[in-house]
Amino acid sequence: MKFSLFVHMERLDASQSHKGLYDEFVALCEIADKGGMHAIWTGEHHGMDFTIAPNPFVTIADLARRTSRVRLGTGTVIAPFWHPIKLAGEAAMTDIICDGRLDIGIARGAYSFEYERLLPGLDAWAAGQRMRELIPAVKGIWKGDYAHDGEFYKFPSTTSAPKPLQKPNPPIWVAARDPNSHEFAVANGCNVQVTPLWQGDDEVEALMGRFNDACAKHPTIERPKIMLLRHTYVGSSDADIAQAAHELSLYYNYFFAWFKNEKPVTQGLIERIPEAEINSNAMLSDAVMRTNNVVGSPQTVISRLKTYEAMGYDEYSFWIDTGMSFERKKASLQRFIAEVMPAFAE
Repeated sequence: MKFSLFVHMERLDASQSHKGLYDEFVALCEIADKGGMHAIWTGEHHGMDFTIAPNPFVTIADLARRTSRVRLGTGTVIAPFWHPIKLAGEAAMTDIICDGRLDIGIARGAYSFEYERLLPGLDAWAAGQRMRELIPAVKGIWKGDYAHDGEFYKFPSTTSAPKPLQKPNPPIWVAARDPNSHEFAVANGCNVQVTPLWQGDDEVEALMGRFNDACAKHPTIERPKIMLLRHTYVGSSDADIAQAAHELSLYYNYFFAWFKNEKPVTQGLIERIPEAEINSNAMLSDAVMRTNNVVGSPQTVISRLKTYEAMGYDEYSFWIDTGMSFERKKASLQRFIAEVMPAFAE
């Protein structure tokens, strides 16, 4: 099982500058590269300081000059916000810039906050339909002289300019949860990214089960790869681990506040959530965060990851976004590289 870093810039308040956040983001990516991680994933979001990532291709182009070994992936581009010709060309150019190290993760998107601003009236189902039309179209454009007459996109014969460095194209990953998404990914020769979010390992097993079922329905297609994305913290002491669990609780309370899209937003920041409200949310309590996410000592983390490896996951992505300080993120990542990854060395 390979290991990657999943990272954005994020802030819960305006106490830190965007430039400072970006510098810290780059530092974490450089640690991942020098530490021998397989890949770095960074995504796309708009108008939200909670996950600052307006264009992952711009970020990856910068990381391409700051790293030398890791693969660089979009985790993820939001399908309905892209035209197939634009996505094909920008991804191909980025693949050239990063010397063929690009992976492309694609999702339908999660936040109605973004839908309302970029494509008013869009919902998750329609976004998923756009993704299903987008991916085959992008592949066709990379092959060249491809015309499209679909429900959402229509254009005459077009060839990507430029074409990707990787042949026939960079690996494509689909963020999947429901069985239909898994089946679409497998049927279209795409790898799969899954996350149980705050849920426990029973959800991790269920996600693998859906993937296996999809593979079984398409026995003539080469089995794609599957990546598990989880919030992770490797602690130095019980007090340190307890603090991380609380920070994750805080993070997920804000995650769901953004997802529900009910609280006021000012200058890209959601209204502060009262501490009493956070402490009363049993579903996202500190104890749940510590039990369900991969949070613990190096040995505890190793044990959890060995379980995922045995389930058949090809890649485990260390989701580092938590709202905690840069120093704490850095220390956890360094412990992961030094004390956890060697247990999986071939």
